[in-house]
Amino acid sequence: MPSTTWRHGGGVPAVCVPSPSGGCTRPYHDTADINGGGPHGEANAVADIDGGKMDGFIRQRDAAHGTCRFANDPACSLGATPDVMGYHTAAELPNYWAYAKNFVLADHMFEPVKSWSLPDHLYLVSGWSARCANRSPMSCVNDIVGPYPGKVFDRAVAQEVTTGSTSIDLAWTDITYLLHAHHVSWAYYVQKGTQPDCASDSAETCAPVRQSASTPGIWNPLPLFGDVQTDHQVASVQGLSSYFRAAKGGSLPSVSWITPSDPDSEHPPASIHQGQAYVTALINAAMKSPDWASTAIFLSWDDWGGFYDGVVPPAIDQNGYGLRVPGIVISPYARKGYIAHQTLSSDAYLKFIEDDFLGGARLNPRTDGRPDRRPDVRENAPQLGNLVSDFNFSQPPRKPFLLPTNPPADSPSVPPFFRSAPPCVGCTALPPPYAFPGAGPGRHRRHRHWIPSFP
Repeated sequence: MPSTTWRHGGGVPAVCVPSPSGGCTRPYHDTADINGGGPHGEANAVADIDGGKMDGFIRQRDAAHGTCRFANDPACSLGATPDVMGYHTAAELPNYWAYAKNFVLADHMFEPVKSWSLPDHLYLVSGWSARCANRSPMSCVNDIVGPYPGKVFDRAVAQEVTTGSTSIDLAWTDITYLLHAHHVSWAYYVQKGTQPDCASDSAETCAPVRQSASTPGIWNPLPLFGDVQTDHQVASVQGLSSYFRAAKGGSLPSVSWITPSDPDSEHPPASIHQGQAYVTALINAAMKSPDWASTAIFLSWDDWGGFYDGVVPPAIDQNGYGLRVPGIVISPYARKGYIAHQTLSSDAYLKFIEDDFLGGARLNPRTDGRPDRRPDVRENAPQLGNLVSDFNFSQPPRKPFLLPTNPPADSPSVPPFFRSAPPCVGCTALPPPYAFPGAGPGRHRRHRHWIPSFP
């Protein structure tokens, strides 16, 4: 999603980022519902950070203009004010501000790796991104740029779907291996539709790619992991309707991930108002569930999407961290109105799972019984904070904080469905898919909503 004022520590930084055409652009309040952003591959991250100067955002956005295929996409317009410098406030995204003010805002959440969506999603479930020569975990070597080129990955996914075999082996160990070994239930819920990102990590636009629970891909990598297949856990990857049924019936698994399709992803050029409605419906469903009293929701975005940020990412190892992303913790036990300044990444989510459900077991080649060649145990990094500090487990569980899926916003235009729809407080129905006219889906970044329950 575009930058927000909370990512700047509650205020707008007094900077002016240089433009290749001359002059510079300051951060500005962007009221647009549709944004363009910029490229977000590993090379783009390095160039945006620029050795700590944090001044490469406009240059990278302009350089990627040649990949545009859809003239009406905001990313393809080289206007005087590039929206990579724009930020949104509560005027456009009131629900996110409400969640942040009533629960916990993590203002130093970084993407785990200075790269794009595929490595970020691999880190989310495994704490590593690698390329493997075969099905042996020890054949895997560190790779954060790919680890597989987009077209190669798409062909392998198509082969897996049609034949049950693939040329890609995600052979290293992911967190579901430990969950299965400890008899901890899990699910990965995938919204049916199209993928939010491009297979090319630095492309600005691309044609749509089909997505569902049965199509492994950049946002649905677990079915391609060898341990998921060996443990016969592929069926734990399910459609989004299964989440709503489980929430309503009080049968949510202990650990869940939820991934959207393109229209609900806030991935440019998707509507941020629509994406917020999708998120709110998911959270309302969790809050209305019989499981609410034992639920923690971690709302996060996988990468920076090419948008400006002024905080230099800390160096954790050769792979990251990457740039900052928003993060919110929502739970009946979450501290109220708390801003967490500790350094975090999605590695903290793995650490929380391991400490809460696995007795502190780690994705550690020396101890997990399935050794691989990962360069370090990310969950043990001394710089990494602990999400437990965001909670007060001695307080009585807080009541649900139900919000409208169609709150008022100051954006000049929102998708047609919302213009005549009621606020719908506490609703769990998802909005109908909406595609920005004249623009193709794809590109950088998407939501990650993950809802583990406490034991």
